[in-house]
Amino acid sequence: MANKVWKFGNNIDTDIIIAARYLNTSDENELAKHIMEDADPDFVKKISKGDIIVAGENFGCGSSREHAPIALKAAGISAVIAKSYARIFYRNSFNTGLLILEINETDEINEGDELKIDVDNGVVLNLTSKKEYKFNAIPPFMQELLSAGGLIEYAKSKI
Repeated sequence: MANKVWKFGNNIDTDIIIAARYLNTSDENELAKHIMEDADPDFVKKISKGDIIVAGENFGCGSSREHAPIALKAAGISAVIAKSYARIFYRNSFNTGLLILEINETDEINEGDELKIDVDNGVVLNLTSKKEYKFNAIPPFMQELLSAGGLIEYAKSKI
């Protein structure tokens, strides 16, 4: 299955992903209604379940809130692909079960492109441009977190 790309630039901070004015709730479905709203007020009306965000460097910088990856996942974003991530966003994403991948060639991917991610083989295939991008393997424990749906679900499965 291919997924549509939504493109963002460098230094997309957690306040752009989910604005602080919405942090009075932890209801993931409510948070999902407002992702990327300050960058594009109609973003949630445009996306479909399974879509992918592609960005530049330092995605998820700013505050250490877990709301950001939770909201993206709840909105149906299947993955974020960026050149690099803020360290806390990186960890929060795996802890909440959001797939994130690092590739250097995000500039070659355009909004509207269709991507297919092969996690097992470490490949992102751009079906639009016919280009293939490699990413570093996701460590086995991090794969377990993703498969379980995040750290809490993983821990529940071990009890």
